Amino acid sequence: MELNTILAKIIADSELHARWLNTLSLMENTGARKISASEDPTTVTYIILKHAAEEHRHAFYLKKQIEKIGNTQLPTYSPEYLIAPAYSRYYLNQLDIDVCRYLKKEMQLSGKDLRFAAYLLVTYAIEVRADELYPIYQVALDAASSRVNVKSIILEEEGHLEEMINQLQHFSPDWQMHAQKAVDMETALFNKWVANLATEVN
Repeated sequence: MELNTILAKIIADSELHARWLNTLSLMENTGARKISASEDPTTVTYIILKHAAEEHRHAFYLKKQIEKIGNTQLPTYSPEYLIAPAYSRYYLNQLDIDVCRYLKKEMQLSGKDLRFAAYLLVTYAIEVRADELYPIYQVALDAASSRVNVKSIILEEEGHLEEMINQLQHFSPDWQMHAQKAVDMETALFNKWVANLATEVN
């Protein structure tokens, strides 16, 4: 089942839609926490702090959007309040593991250098995905005349992608090759996540 078909089904069901928003919030929050965990306490930069803060704000914003759907109460990220909960948690964590393995093998990185490089590649891959996912979701919201909207997130994610490319250009002359490897890893995980979503909304 294609993503736009899945999203149309989700938006048409208020309970599913609320859990979808909560799942996106979980994933934004996971990303923010991973960025914070990768920070060096001494050399953390303005861009990294900005990015972590904005991802946390996206998590809050998505949670707040649930109020527009109705009286649905989803107080936490417990499995019963999410869509495809196990895989939604696995997705970003596995991408982090896959990218770290790649960097250890291909660039022999370790310690804080590994954490920073993994932050760059994982975040780049996720921003590429966000630049595709959120606009598709917004089109589906508009088609359903939903009160929910993610336009502010779309604008910020576009800015994040530019910032990640700038950081990657300083990281390695071969940044495009490494970034493409991360994107390939993310694509495989994303496709499995979509398959899990499809199973749950059928």
